[in-house]
Amino acid sequence: MVQPNFSGISKRMLILAATVVVLAGVKAASVVIVPFLLSLFLAIICNPLINICARYRIPKGVAVILVILLIVLLGMSLAGLVGQSLNDFSRNIPEYKIKLQQEFVWAVEVAAKYNILLNKEQILELFDPGKVIDMASNMLAGLGGVMANLFLIILTVVFMLFEAPVIGKKVHLALDDPQMKMRQIDRFLESVNAYLAIKTLVSLATGVLVGLLLWILSVDYFVLWGVLAFMFNYIPNIGSIIAAVPAVLLALILQGPAVAGMVGFGYIAINTVMGNVVEPKYMGRGLGLSTLVVFLSLIFWGWLLGTVGMLLSVPLTMIVKIGLESSDEGRWLAVLLGSGEEDTPAIEVLSKPDEKVNVEQQ
Repeated sequence: MVQPNFSGISKRMLILAATVVVLAGVKAASVVIVPFLLSLFLAIICNPLINICARYRIPKGVAVILVILLIVLLGMSLAGLVGQSLNDFSRNIPEYKIKLQQEFVWAVEVAAKYNILLNKEQILELFDPGKVIDMASNMLAGLGGVMANLFLIILTVVFMLFEAPVIGKKVHLALDDPQMKMRQIDRFLESVNAYLAIKTLVSLATGVLVGLLLWILSVDYFVLWGVLAFMFNYIPNIGSIIAAVPAVLLALILQGPAVAGMVGFGYIAINTVMGNVVEPKYMGRGLGLSTLVVFLSLIFWGWLLGTVGMLLSVPLTMIVKIGLESSDEGRWLAVLLGSGEEDTPAIEVLSKPDEKVNVEQQ
């Protein structure tokens, strides 16, 4: 049988067409894929806890049950607090929007005293500050809709945790490497685990610090804004800005410019320390994504998978980047996705030090 002979351009067009077909299938099946992604995300986060239990000779089944119970208890407690805050906040949104527009009109009138003339009606029509509050509320509501499948997600996480020790072996067999000589597979899996674990801990610390800051300043719904800061910290550069805007606007409406300024300064200080000091210390400098890539990935994954896709846009893009770095053919695309400041590929930064030395020696 004669094999078809594709030119370079034809092969690229074929790959592009196949990619479009796959993405269309993913979007059509997003109802199933989104809970699966959340389950995978939770399983990767929980796996280090299972490994810690194994060090203390706790049986695997008992460890999985303990970790799942811990997550369910924390999740239900947090969901109760956030759900009540979200309901109260949603009920007061019309009032907040009116007050915010009044503050905006006041700012326009102050500008007019300094001969800066602005058309109030036209500006309010083009820029409605209340839409920022609507966006935060809609995103949290969308995430709550996905979490309605909590039982299915938890059940999937349990099975994933039991399967975790043999996933690496299965990947080797699937890629026709039964003797496990392809070290980049192991490095890829370990790098993904390390990235998500470190990013989750940093995001959790950011959310707790933001919640404490807003509690000290007596800003309403501080738990809600802390959860929002935790989730949006997965989106570098612009995520912290998006998470800060509703809390700053609410402080401006209810407590005045002085408190709003302190809230804004607190957000900047927390995200500067966590993003530029703590995270690079444990994650390394080689994990940066281009700011343009971060923004485009936010739009792309949000379009493809909805609210969950937006929140997981950067982790998903980082997984793609790490996967590309694990192969010689895709490394050039990983460089394009990067910020241009990396000295070391992400997959090597997140690998174990002794393994990294062995790879370099080979």
